[in-house]
This record gives sequence, structure tokens and C-alpha cells, in this order.
Amino acid sequence: MLVEERRKQVLNHVEERGFITLADLAREMSVSESTIRRDLGYWERQGALKRIHGGAMSSGNGTTLPALETRLNRAVAEKRRVAREAARRIHDGDSILLDGGTTTLELARLLVGRPLHIITNSLPIANLFANSQETDLVFLGGCIFPRTGVALGPFTTRILEEVHVHQAILSVGGITAKGLFNSNLLLVETERQMMRCADEVVVIADHTKVGRQALAFLCKLSAVDTLIVDQGLAPEHRSWLAESGLQLLIAGKASGSANTRRRRA
Repeated sequence: MLVEERRKQVLNHVEERGFITLADLAREMSVSESTIRRDLGYWERQGALKRIHGGAMSSGNGTTLPALETRLNRAVAEKRRVAREAARRIHDGDSILLDGGTTTLELARLLVGRPLHIITNSLPIANLFANSQETDLVFLGGCIFPRTGVALGPFTTRILEEVHVHQAILSVGGITAKGLFNSNLLLVETERQMMRCADEVVVIADHTKVGRQALAFLCKLSAVDTLIVDQGLAPEHRSWLAESGLQLLIAGKASGSANTRRRRA
């Protein structure tokens, strides 16, 4: 195989998966890890990817994960209603883990000034609390995903192993009867570790995410304690969500619970 052809295939693997380890690349390309390192170094100098410990991740120039600025303008009213419902369930003094996303960003804005412990891997969210005297902030380090400002990867998950919170509040790219999905393989690995840290796993999403599948599988519906969506949720989607065993809350309704589950001990 010519060098140019091999390098192109290496880049395709990284872009398709979002993140891939050095060992997996070497095995799939049937070349040595030292060869893969040189190829990754070449593409990093071109700005096509980012090398991180143990592998490489997409530079974010593709279309699999829209820029945060673009997504901020989508379903704004619905996201704010969902955020208000999520904020209502948070008590002063709680420890809350927030991942990156436009709906979690709306929630974070409602929490500024409250006496809470906020843990996040999102630079935009961390920035909201950076000067707060009332809120204790922990930012999870790691490799920053371009244009979204979210820390991902092995360093992030390693820090999360030392964290325990009342709620882990996550955003997702899609929800179907099969489970929850997001747009980046490295992101879902980080979110799975976030879920292990929490007494209660809460997913917040506007109704446009329901019935849609994204690139990377995160977990089954049964792994989530509570899902908060807006009133635009279609009846056919509501039925299988109610049967999944999670607590379904419809933002804006006096009683939106389709099923109740106790928080994890």
C-alpha cells in the first residue's frame, strides 16, 4: 500500500469513529504502531485530527457534531422548558455533574448563584460559575473537543473515577427504543463513566431528539433513571418510553411522570 493511500485510510478511520486507539488503528491497518504514530503526526500537522494519549480524535471539522453555536439556536423554547424542570429537581447543597450540550448549558444558567457543587467537562458551563462565590466548581480536565469546548478522553474518565454526585445530568444526540445515542464515540465513553458516578442519572432533551438515532450507542433506556423532555413529545414515542421503566417527566405539565423509580442508593 502506498504511503498516501495508507494515510488517507488512517484519517478515514479517525473521522468515522470520532476517536480510535493507536492499537486498534495498527491492527486494522496491519502495520506497526510506530508507523501509525508517524501517520497521525502527519495529519495532526495538517490540522485534520488531534493526537491524545493512546490514540487520536477527530478535529471536529466534519459534520458529525455540529458546533455549539449552531445548535444553540435550535428548539430554544423547548430546551428552556426542559432546563427549568431539571432545575426544579435540584436542591441547594447538591452535587451535580453536567456534561456538555446546549440543553445542559441552559440548565447551568438557571443554577448560577445557587449553593451547589458543580462538576463539569464543559468549558462554556464552567465559565458561567468561574466567578461565583456561592457555587463550588470542579472542571474535569482532558483533551478539549474543538468548537464545543468539552473535555473528553482517558484523562477525563480517570478523574471521574474519584467523583460521586447526587445527579449526573446528560444531554444526548438521539433516543430510540434501542437506547440512547450520541454523535461521538469518545463522548459516550466519557458519559458512561459519568453515569457510574451518580445516585441518579438524568437525561434532558427536547422532543426532536426522540425517535432519532445518532452515531454512537450510549446505553439502554433502563440505564437511565429520569428523562425530561418537552410537551412536543409524540404519543407513539411516549408509549415506549413509558414502558422502558425510566421516570418520564414532561416539562411544563403538573404531573409528567409516566413511571417512577427510586434513586440509586
